[in-house]
Amino acid sequence: MTTFWMICALLLAVAVLFIVLPLWRSKVKNNHVLRDAANLEIFRDQIAEMDADLRNGLLTQELYDQGKRELQSRMLDEVKDAQAEDSTKRNPHKVLALVLAVLLPLLAVGIYSKIGNRDAFAPAGSMGMQGTGTVRTDAAFKELEDKIAQNPKDTESMLTLAHSYTEAERYVDAAKIYNQLTKIVTQDAQVWADFADVLAMANGQSLAGHPTLLINTALVFDPNNAKALALAGSAAMERGDYPAVVKYWEQLLKQMQPGADETKMIESGLQKARDAIAQGKGGKAPMMAGGMPPMAAGGGMPQAGGAERITGTVTLSDALKSQVKPGDMLFVLARAESGPPMPLAVVRKLASDLPYQFTLDDSMAMAPQMKLSRFDKVVVVARIAKSGDPMPHPGDMQGLSATIKPGTTGLKVVIDSVVK
Repeated sequence: MTTFWMICALLLAVAVLFIVLPLWRSKVKNNHVLRDAANLEIFRDQIAEMDADLRNGLLTQELYDQGKRELQSRMLDEVKDAQAEDSTKRNPHKVLALVLAVLLPLLAVGIYSKIGNRDAFAPAGSMGMQGTGTVRTDAAFKELEDKIAQNPKDTESMLTLAHSYTEAERYVDAAKIYNQLTKIVTQDAQVWADFADVLAMANGQSLAGHPTLLINTALVFDPNNAKALALAGSAAMERGDYPAVVKYWEQLLKQMQPGADETKMIESGLQKARDAIAQGKGGKAPMMAGGMPPMAAGGGMPQAGGAERITGTVTLSDALKSQVKPGDMLFVLARAESGPPMPLAVVRKLASDLPYQFTLDDSMAMAPQMKLSRFDKVVVVARIAKSGDPMPHPGDMQGLSATIKPGTTGLKVVIDSVVK
């Protein structure tokens, strides 16, 4: 595309020179020479008449000399006036040349911007760009992928590629890009919500599990994010937690335009949740999407009465305090000593909440079959996730408890190591 514009500029310059240069070099024709010749002829005639008058005795020598001097002086004055006029008179051709040199490029660019195709010589990747910030062609995908490979922190290109993967229903690829984005723009609620959306699509349109953790993270950074609220309500509806549906979607409706199709859909779902509550369904404590209870006022967590409950305190070692920012995500989770790596219960807070007194129980399970009460031996992990992802990444800081049994209380976990 740059070559195309360089060629256009060169052709325009040639066209301007072709028109302007002859005008600039041209000279204004004048009749000064003819006028000077005529004045000289008149001067000679007058001198001849005076000579005749002198010979015929009509003029004295004194009057003859005086008249001749006056004629010579007048002749010199006329020549000086003509020269002064030549030096001050502006060449109109040069003025026109300057005007055209300015107007021709402006007119050419203006007309081309109206009727020309500025993308005619663009590479295929650029032609694939859509008004929504997405690409469609294989060449465009390849161009963006190469661009990100060269600059892994190019968030604008990463967003474009993630949106494009989503539109192309390449949800797994989109999820990988969003995962990278959350490590760069760690507190962008929209990115976290979009990540949850594509991950759910990749998981068979289910918001249970990891997508719900992402939704919760989005709501931590922006409790009013529309997409996060919509997804949180959908996740609550999926697991039958109707009070949570009402909570999230009532908050979402405050931001929506009355009478819009999307508003009507949310209102319909909200009414179904209210009807279910009226029928005695979904009466458990409101939970955030993915089976995680919401933070209670003052930072406390709702208590579950099960014997599996684990309580304790998480602290940060002095050696790592300088490496932690108040906005870093803090995850406290329990996992089976041996078995699947999926957490059995998860609490999500901020590093600024440290030291933090935690409670883990079955109400925080990410899946019905993966609860604390189903395992005899577990390990509690406290992790400050620089990436914002509950899964461990190099650079995260964490602390682990010894192997304990569900029901342990007063546990102390110190975050004292860095994940390699």
